Amino acid sequence: MPGPLATSDWGPDLAGTDARRVAHQVLLRIEDGERANAVLADALDTSGLTERDRAFVTELVYGTTRMRRACDFLVERFVMRPLDPPTRAALRLGAYQLHFLATPAHAGVSATVEVAPRRARGLVNAVLRRVAVVPPAWPGDATRLSYPDWILERLVTDLGHRDAHAALQQMNLPHPLTPRDDGYVQGVASQWVVGAVGATAGERVADICAAPGGKASSLARGGATLYASDVDPARTAVAAGTVRRLGTTAVVVAVADGRSPPWRPASFDRVLVDAPCSGLGVLHRRADARWRRQPGDVARLAQLQRQLLDGAVTLLRPGGTLVYSVCTVTAEETLGIDDWLSSVHPELAPLAPPGPPWRRHGRGALLLPHDADTDGMAVLRLQAPP
Repeated sequence: MPGPLATSDWGPDLAGTDARRVAHQVLLRIEDGERANAVLADALDTSGLTERDRAFVTELVYGTTRMRRACDFLVERFVMRPLDPPTRAALRLGAYQLHFLATPAHAGVSATVEVAPRRARGLVNAVLRRVAVVPPAWPGDATRLSYPDWILERLVTDLGHRDAHAALQQMNLPHPLTPRDDGYVQGVASQWVVGAVGATAGERVADICAAPGGKASSLARGGATLYASDVDPARTAVAAGTVRRLGTTAVVVAVADGRSPPWRPASFDRVLVDAPCSGLGVLHRRADARWRRQPGDVARLAQLQRQLLDGAVTLLRPGGTLVYSVCTVTAEETLGIDDWLSSVHPELAPLAPPGPPWRRHGRGALLLPHDADTDGMAVLRLQAPP
């Protein structure tokens, strides 16, 4: 599998040892259970590194975290004893550079050895030199693509072999985020979901899972009055900060459980349920999520999605529009939710789904990561009776 960056992107010295040392420390903190995005941001803020080296650290941390299973296989072929976490982190870091970034062995090995524990430098040197010259015979696609078995199996079942593999391959690459014209950086698929809501001036719109506020701030820009809520106080504070920073004024923000929304029933023109989900369509942006998610999470989150939709339906005025979106591609959280809505809320009529690059998916639409180099998303638009 080709690496996301070429050797030439980092110049002849491939950035300094200090960058690799920061990356190594961040990988250890992730291994201890800290969130990749948060710990990387914290480390970079205090690193004193140049912008070039900061970019290199980001690539090393996210890339090594995504490809952890593959990196472990690359090194474990040549290791005959248990490894302590600092040594394993150094070996993963080196394997990622050698195999996925095509870093020359003379640079990648020696610089990585420098950040390994002193007691293990001989081992790290010997193993990485073998990794550099011995091509892998992958034991299976899940190892090669570096995902837990259950994620590969689930997506093959739900999407078919070709699309599942293409989506997983795409989510091993860095993902571009697109600044909106107000400066907020957001994935283009999320911006398309906002477009699918179709809020217009003078309407009342509820966003009942609003954190971190990106969609909420965008929905209010067209002149609608937005009521944004989220169950988590800290995340709601982030949403409030987002809309305040962007100068969006027609927004009411509240801490509230979307299953029992605090707003007056039958009083909203549009309701967005951008629901908590398994996130299996955004594994490129959430580098460690593939290792945190468990098979039972899909069913648990689908139950929560149904509860949130039950609450959202009560808010719709006659003729109002309900939009359900998730950043996942599992059948249970997309087609399964569509089937449930059609049986429990048959009064809701389907509205036209977005067109290409979205694919028709039940009564809604599905966007796979490889369709347009975006997040994987699903959206469903329904209308209450007049």
